[in-house]
Amino acid sequence: MKARRNKKQVPSFRKLLKTSKVKLENKLKNKQFKQQSTIKKYRKEQRKLRQAVKDAVSKKPVPLEDPKEKQPGKRIEREEEEEEEALPLDMMDEDDLQLMKDLGQRASFLTRDISSSEPVHVKKRKHESVIDKYEKIPRTLQTAPEKELIHLLPIKDKSGIIPQTREKPVIDSNQDEEDQEEMEPEEGNEIIEKPIKELTLEEHLIERKKKLQERKMHIAALASAILSDPESNIKKLKELRSMLMEQDPDVAVTVRKLVIVSLMELFKDITPSYKIRPLTEAEKSTKIRKETQKLREFEEGLVSQYKFYLENLEQMIKDWKQRKLKKSNVVSLKAYKGLAEVAVKSLCELLVALPHFNFHNNIVVLIVPLMNDMSKLVSEMCCEAVKKLFKQDKLGQASLGVIKVISGYVKGRNYEVRPEMLKTFLCLRIKEIEVKKDTEDINKPKKFMTFKEKRKTLSRMQRKWKKAEEKLERELREAEASESTEKKLKLHTETLNIVFVTYFRILKKAQRSPLLPAVLEGLAKFAHLINVEFFDDLLVVLHSLIESGDLSYQESLHCVQTAFHILSGQGDVLNIDPMKFYTHLYKTLFKLHAGATNEGVETVLQCLDVMLTKRRKQVSQQRALAFIKRLCTLALHVLPNSSIGILATNRILMHTFPKTDLLLDNESQGSGVFLPELDEPEYCNAQNTALWELHALRRHYHPIVRRLAVHLIAGAPSEGSEALKPELSRRSAAELFEAYSMAAMTFNPPVESSNSKRKDKVLQGDSFLNEELNQLIKRHCSQVATPLPLDFTKCLETSLR
Repeated sequence: MKARRNKKQVPSFRKLLKTSKVKLENKLKNKQFKQQSTIKKYRKEQRKLRQAVKDAVSKKPVPLEDPKEKQPGKRIEREEEEEEEALPLDMMDEDDLQLMKDLGQRASFLTRDISSSEPVHVKKRKHESVIDKYEKIPRTLQTAPEKELIHLLPIKDKSGIIPQTREKPVIDSNQDEEDQEEMEPEEGNEIIEKPIKELTLEEHLIERKKKLQERKMHIAALASAILSDPESNIKKLKELRSMLMEQDPDVAVTVRKLVIVSLMELFKDITPSYKIRPLTEAEKSTKIRKETQKLREFEEGLVSQYKFYLENLEQMIKDWKQRKLKKSNVVSLKAYKGLAEVAVKSLCELLVALPHFNFHNNIVVLIVPLMNDMSKLVSEMCCEAVKKLFKQDKLGQASLGVIKVISGYVKGRNYEVRPEMLKTFLCLRIKEIEVKKDTEDINKPKKFMTFKEKRKTLSRMQRKWKKAEEKLERELREAEASESTEKKLKLHTETLNIVFVTYFRILKKAQRSPLLPAVLEGLAKFAHLINVEFFDDLLVVLHSLIESGDLSYQESLHCVQTAFHILSGQGDVLNIDPMKFYTHLYKTLFKLHAGATNEGVETVLQCLDVMLTKRRKQVSQQRALAFIKRLCTLALHVLPNSSIGILATNRILMHTFPKTDLLLDNESQGSGVFLPELDEPEYCNAQNTALWELHALRRHYHPIVRRLAVHLIAGAPSEGSEALKPELSRRSAAELFEAYSMAAMTFNPPVESSNSKRKDKVLQGDSFLNEELNQLIKRHCSQVATPLPLDFTKCLETSLR
């Protein structure tokens, strides 16, 4: 017979090639795992069998009921019945006895249900019910309480996942109660033995002062160590910053304020003059020198600590805004405001001091909403910081970032913001912008000659000189390291476009907004930079605003100023008659006085310079005469600095229009009478009046006003005894107004007190009266008044008659 062939065929070589290596490894692992699991199962079964045999041998069968509880009579009866029922061994066959012994030696005899007639290894049927299965389970008595298990995290090894458990320790409740009872009197004894010492107010203050001094010394030590060697001690910044979380309620607020200010000054001192960028993966992987590695670690530490510091300041401001009390309750709600103000002040300092460093835009985003804060102190601090930044920013990069954020914020709030936000635009350092040019007009950057060009056109010696000249020019460019004018103009142009977009939106949508004065003032300053395309529409809007009558005197003056700035620059080419703006200014002059409107004189002086002096060819003689006369009248009822500015303006107008000296003569020229109440300067007949106000100003209490009045009466000569000193003649009217300002509530120069003549004999009492009058008074006073009944009817009758 042939050997039986194995059904499993050996896989061919080609099939093995197709089978992947991973698949073969997985098959091998599965096979090993199955073998290990079968071995484990076998060992487990053997262990259970051994344990069952041990339990059967060691333990005696325990009855289900406690025999102690039963009565002795019943126990005897039960024993007798058992004896009767039990079969003696004599009556059993030898075969049966041998079978019982064999079964007793088998372990399965102990674990199997004896009542069942089925064989031991019979297989379970599929249709077997759950109740039958449960009934076949052997009953066991619970001799000890079950222990609770705590399931731990499983362990994973090559064989698989191994579950881990631990017994839960059982705590005796009675023992715990006894322990607690024992502890209570001990605690009571401790409280009685060591009572807490209550400090008086004076002792508490001394203790607080001591703690505060310790914290100050610690802050000073850390700060001095960082300043002495920033690169080595950069890690101490973290230690100092951790003091922002001071938990001692006695000194928490003061220490946090000191740490905020100390860190701010440290960052201002140790921050480099360039922006630190994150390293690329290629730069991190390259090998570098120790010095470079040390510098990199310093820069990374500085940037990270600076970032965390700014986040801490932001969180302090948010806590103050939200009135949110922390869980630690170390700082009270009232102290939040003080902390927030110090945080805002530090942010403002960093905004101005570090415009080139990292996270500057984040500081701007924090500061701009605070410019519109309800707290006046916080709002003023932020506005002043932004103004300072605009004034010192020469290139315009930082200013552009701030302007973008402010414009977006104003638009987002629907133009309901403080006017101070827009007044910061006036501090922008923009004097010229990029004008659209033809491609031919654009100057191409200078290029150096190539070697071939030099060889063709230059000799050997000339090439040598040219090479040295180009090298020197390159070195000079590198040494300057200044930004090009083109880049500066581009930034200024973009900034001004955003400013004008904001202004025009407010003029269009919010004409009755409190932002209008700031908008008109800004337009007046930057009007010469506005594109010609907007001139016509802008002038129409300005005139309609003036005619509406809703504007104050200051706003209307800004409208006039804006209109003439437009017309004096690129607007010369436009055919626009500004007579209505002259009329409005002439009418507005008498609204100024020595009270609150005195500050408006500065705007008037600027308007007059643009309207009359710079446009002298378009101004008629009648108009100039009318303005000179009204200005002299205005000089009588304003403060001395305003009178000085007005008289200086009249001096310039008399030089610009020489024929106006006829106002110094008493004789009138032409027909008509001067009409001072008429608001039309062309038709008020100013040539028929005289400047009599100068004679009143000649006796003014301020010496400079007196000097200017005498100078104008003499015809404003440039030479001679009546000529002005250079310190007065070379200054403009606006400069004189500022120089002699009375903002400090003092006269400049001091005004001499008038020496009144003292009388040797001071008249008192009756000496002021006539002798006859004195006698009459004495006679009436000496008469004794007789009491008479009052009769009102007589008086009534006389009044009716």
